[in-house]
Amino acid sequence: MACTSCSTSDGGAPKGCKNNGTCGTDSCNKLTVFDWLANMSLPSGETPFDCIEVRFKNGRKEFYRNTEKLSLSIGDIVATEASPGHDVGIVTLTGELVKIQMKKKGVNHNSPEVAKIYRKASQKDIDIWSDSRDKEEPMKVKARELAIAHKLEMKISDLEFQGDGSKVTFYYTANDRVDFRLLIKDYAREFSTRIEMKQVGFRQEASRLGGIGSCGRELCCSTWLTDFRSVNTSAARYQQLSLNPQKLAGQCGKLKCCLNYELDTYMDALKDFPEFETKLKTEKGDAVCQKQDIFKGLMWFAYFDNFANWHVLNIEQVKEIMAANKQGKKVSSLEDFAVEIITEPEKDFNNAMGQESLTRFDQPRKKKTNHNKNKKRKPFGPDKKPTSENKNEPKK
Repeated sequence: MACTSCSTSDGGAPKGCKNNGTCGTDSCNKLTVFDWLANMSLPSGETPFDCIEVRFKNGRKEFYRNTEKLSLSIGDIVATEASPGHDVGIVTLTGELVKIQMKKKGVNHNSPEVAKIYRKASQKDIDIWSDSRDKEEPMKVKARELAIAHKLEMKISDLEFQGDGSKVTFYYTANDRVDFRLLIKDYAREFSTRIEMKQVGFRQEASRLGGIGSCGRELCCSTWLTDFRSVNTSAARYQQLSLNPQKLAGQCGKLKCCLNYELDTYMDALKDFPEFETKLKTEKGDAVCQKQDIFKGLMWFAYFDNFANWHVLNIEQVKEIMAANKQGKKVSSLEDFAVEIITEPEKDFNNAMGQESLTRFDQPRKKKTNHNKNKKRKPFGPDKKPTSENKNEPKK
């Protein structure tokens, strides 16, 4: 949901607010909540909710109490309580929707642990904040070099300066426990500031960094997904996907979160299907299931002595054979119940408009041979120059 600054200007070119990731109206950032109560006034005698939502780097959001009764709106830069010093962030939500968000995230708004807002950020606070943000990229490169020098199996994925520049939080990922006590001493000596290390999971790292998924859209974890549920390979098996880790894994190296999106629909559809391990007994021999088609309601069976030949049956026919087997009866063969599948003709796309082939540049061009170069020229000596006298003389 973009703000008015991101609309197109004259000529269809994007206008852009040029805030470089710190949108003034906070409508272009990830995990943004649309304030649909912004244009509604409070009833008489009602006081606005005293807590607000503040966003920091990479979509990190916290709730703060407005003890000073400041008149704040979305997009204001404020100085908030931190330990030690203060932090600087952008107001993303005010009013009654903050109460709903706090209830959704399990934060008690009456708790004394909720930090407070000091003031609206002054120009000096903003200058220190922006200067600290400019130091983050070169510091991240140097921090990774020091971690490699200590031979620690960890990855420094990101770092975040506090608003007043008094503390730096390093976010890292690691498979096992890491002893980084010596590393912190080198960081404090190199950067001359307070150091805090915070370990995040691989999915949280991908949500902080962002990126484009294999579907061509921005990652779900960096746009709207807030809770990361465990994803198992059984989700891929239920959806009949090939267990290829290169296709099933996301940018975080774990299984894609979108494997769980349609899993409930597949599970509901599989309730009407017989179990995959179902064996059908016929006079011709026993058969076992090889494949299922949830959308068409079909199952493929093959005899134990001929796995290469598959027979297609409907779910109702499979249940009919199973009911007969429970009564101790055997059907004659699966061929009597097989369904003929009509294959659609393949679409042949012809070059109707006469365009050239897209593969015309794939084949290398043949080099043109100059036939004149192959002809050997006879040298003309001083005695063999053609003259007008011996030009018409007959050959001897």
